[in-house]
Amino acid sequence: MIEFFQQLLNGISLGAIYALIALGYTMVYGVLRFINFAHSDVFMVGAFVGYYLGNHLPEGAVWGGLVVLAAAMVVCAILGMTIERLAYRPLRNAPTLNVLITAIGVSLFLEYSGQKYFGAAPRTFPQIFPVRQIHLGGLTLSSNQVVVIAVAFGLLMLLRTIVMKTKIGMAMRAVSLNPRAAQLVGVNNNVIIAYTFGLGSALAGAGGVLYAVNYPSIDPLMGVMPGLKAFVAAVLGGIGNIPGAALGGLLLGTVETFVSGSQYSTYKDAIAFSVLILILLFRPAGLLGRFTIEKV
Repeated sequence: MIEFFQQLLNGISLGAIYALIALGYTMVYGVLRFINFAHSDVFMVGAFVGYYLGNHLPEGAVWGGLVVLAAAMVVCAILGMTIERLAYRPLRNAPTLNVLITAIGVSLFLEYSGQKYFGAAPRTFPQIFPVRQIHLGGLTLSSNQVVVIAVAFGLLMLLRTIVMKTKIGMAMRAVSLNPRAAQLVGVNNNVIIAYTFGLGSALAGAGGVLYAVNYPSIDPLMGVMPGLKAFVAAVLGGIGNIPGAALGGLLLGTVETFVSGSQYSTYKDAIAFSVLILILLFRPAGLLGRFTIEKV
């Protein structure tokens, strides 16, 4: 029983990171109806921002970790809005396939630019938070796991507050529902879409730092697999649905952790994508998504 709860806590910690990345996918899809495949590489940039800044701050200081987290979120928000302005906005009325190919191109550009400027060799991420072992009965938690869960939960609550309780959140929901009608009542769609990219990219930057805190080896291709799994999580929960993305991330992280601790550990990645196939076959709208009929 203790081993079960230990695995469950590990899964929640990993799933919280997937949830942060998945939220970026689902927010962009909710507004523009396309998948931003460059999002996983924004996650990678966030980790490297944390790496370079963390090496210049006192090791293991809580305030230093918070500064690193905030800086990574700001840099990634700016990067996300820049990508939207330069790569996606000119294709706003282009066929979906053109936008998809552009997203893949931006992803490759970030990956190979990272290899050129950051170097291809893995880097060891600094300890930006104090590392302690916390014992709860027979359970053993790392303080880093507690930080990941607490920060991810706080950011999820903050995002929900922004989307549901603020004017700009109302505008985001309006653009998601009907961009043309939103524009007719005075909403500046360009500003709202840029804001959505920035907000989603900031969450990816936070996810990159938190991932590197728990798995302290980073490289320019580190975003590929977590990004794909976060996409699976977004589809699992219901693409375009914010609570669904959070739920999908937690479920996928938990399933992956339990599989990793079993005799089928070598199949953990295959199982993640098997979940995607099953969801697309039996519930394409996801767990919390709604079926909609598209007019052609």
